[in-house]
Amino acid sequence: MADIRAINVSVNGRAYTREVETRLTLVDFLRHELNLTGTHVGCEHGVCGACTVLVDGASARACLMLAVQCDGREVATVESLAEDGRLNPLQQAFQDHHGLQCGFCTPGILMTLTEFLRDHPDANEVEVREALTGHICRCTGYQGIVDAALAAAKRVRGSRS
Repeated sequence: MADIRAINVSVNGRAYTREVETRLTLVDFLRHELNLTGTHVGCEHGVCGACTVLVDGASARACLMLAVQCDGREVATVESLAEDGRLNPLQQAFQDHHGLQCGFCTPGILMTLTEFLRDHPDANEVEVREALTGHICRCTGYQGIVDAALAAAKRVRGSRS
């Protein structure tokens, strides 16, 4: 018999109470229980970064985390980034600087960069590249992603002035 536990979790600012198997991964909870399919399942070993979300503001691999570990916590997925149907500055920069091609890795990269740029608004190219080392992108060659991150940081800094 499966071990079931009730959890209370906030996802993208919305509260959920669910009964889940204790072995259910966070990525499967998001995709199958909440129908938030922006978080992608890639390697299922925490290597590719496609499943990256923010848990209490810190990046986490949703394929390595259990849903029960999020009881009482705040989870943010890529679906949380756009506001009123408009792309946020980082998403817009990805579009403007060709930071995506197939798009499979993009949600995880966006979430990592959301945290990184929040904490390092004056990041340079080397620092952005280092922040991306936990992600595998087979299409872009990363330059468009780096350019987009730097452009988004510049735009956000400019809006604070």
